[in-house]
Amino acid sequence: MESTAFFFAIFVWCLLISITGYSLYVGFGPGSKDLRDPFEEHED
Repeated sequence: MESTAFFFAIFVWCLLISITGYSLYVGFGPGSKDLRDPFEEHED
């Protein structure tokens, strides 16, 4: 029972690290030049 909870916790931790890494790559990686800022488009 303990090993199942341990592996589940490791899986969730790896999933969160992967999502964070992908978000950083999308936000600051080579494709970030194509992103648009909707707040700058509607500035008065």
